[in-house]
Amino acid sequence: MGQGIISITNKTKTMVKTKKARVSLFILSAVLTFGIVGVPVVQGDRFDDAMNALNAQNSANQASINSLANQASDYQTTINQLNNEIYAVQAALAASQAQQADIEQKITVNEAKIAQNKQILGDDLKKGYVEGQISTVEMLATSHDLSDYVDKQEYRATVQTKLQGILTEIQELEIQLKKQHDEVKVLIANQETQRNQLASARAQQAELLAYNQQQQDNFTAQVKSNNAQIAKLRAAQAAENARLSGGTPGVGVNCGGGYPGSAPGPYGNWGCNYALDNTIDKWGMYNRECVSYTAFRVAASGRTMPYWGGRGNAYQWDDNARNSKPAIPVDSSPRVGDVAVKNAGTYGHVMYVEAVYDDGSIYVSDYNQQYDGRYRAYTVSAANVRANSLVFIHF
Repeated sequence: MGQGIISITNKTKTMVKTKKARVSLFILSAVLTFGIVGVPVVQGDRFDDAMNALNAQNSANQASINSLANQASDYQTTINQLNNEIYAVQAALAASQAQQADIEQKITVNEAKIAQNKQILGDDLKKGYVEGQISTVEMLATSHDLSDYVDKQEYRATVQTKLQGILTEIQELEIQLKKQHDEVKVLIANQETQRNQLASARAQQAELLAYNQQQQDNFTAQVKSNNAQIAKLRAAQAAENARLSGGTPGVGVNCGGGYPGSAPGPYGNWGCNYALDNTIDKWGMYNRECVSYTAFRVAASGRTMPYWGGRGNAYQWDDNARNSKPAIPVDSSPRVGDVAVKNAGTYGHVMYVEAVYDDGSIYVSDYNQQYDGRYRAYTVSAANVRANSLVFIHF
């Protein structure tokens, strides 16, 4: 990115030809080549500051989103665990309710048996009472013999004892069943309480999860809004760059300036056939940036281009040149084949000087002037050369 530019049009080409230009062998016949690099720059630092602030806010928002997403995962895990516990309690509750129904059925049957046996015992007692009204002499008289009288007495006593035993046994069973019924009733009440508590806890977790998602949505919306603002700022920045260069923003082309379509690098192929910043070139610069393009142009002209990997931001180039051994000259007087350096902006911007005109304006080419990894060529007026405090490296 960097200095504002305009695409090469026929009118521009004619203008280049008609101006009295100090043009060397590097001039515009080579403009048919490809790509440039240049770490993006903005004409006005105000654009950089605003975009950096928005990007910082987006980073903070994204960190919040990531934290909330982790928290949401914990909420969902807890909800799943509570669901499993609720299902288990509900199954136990259903079993207890079935047991309660079974006990109640047994109690009903048992009560019927008690009533029946009480009736039988009552009838027998009544019968014994009636027979008891007969005198001993009369009973003996109605019996066939003494043994018959004894048998009647023993039979009556045996039946009464047996019925009384059955009745006692049934009543004990009834007591046992009622005790079990009471225990199951308490168990059911406890299970219902546990189920309700788990359901309440699940509802709380679900509420927290919903609020968490709302927060994530708010942060995501803010990121989207910030990205829209950044896009507007970049467009305004490009327009400002173009205004300062005296032209309208050019669309640019994917390849130009001789930049290769594909060339081997230390970590894979680079060139204008590949995406912006996909890898670094042989000079340590990111692909299709302004710095990669100008490094390529210097090397393609037969001059030495030092390896400046790790120190390749555009605003570092003039200092890198001064600190080289031997030092590479840097001043404010442009010559054809120089690399023009603009130090303003986050990364600065570099351009390759194609022509220098008598009025002090220069014709340059570059890559990524509008953060799109595309090649452009345009004129920078003398006023804008001064306004941008351009310096020129004489490789």
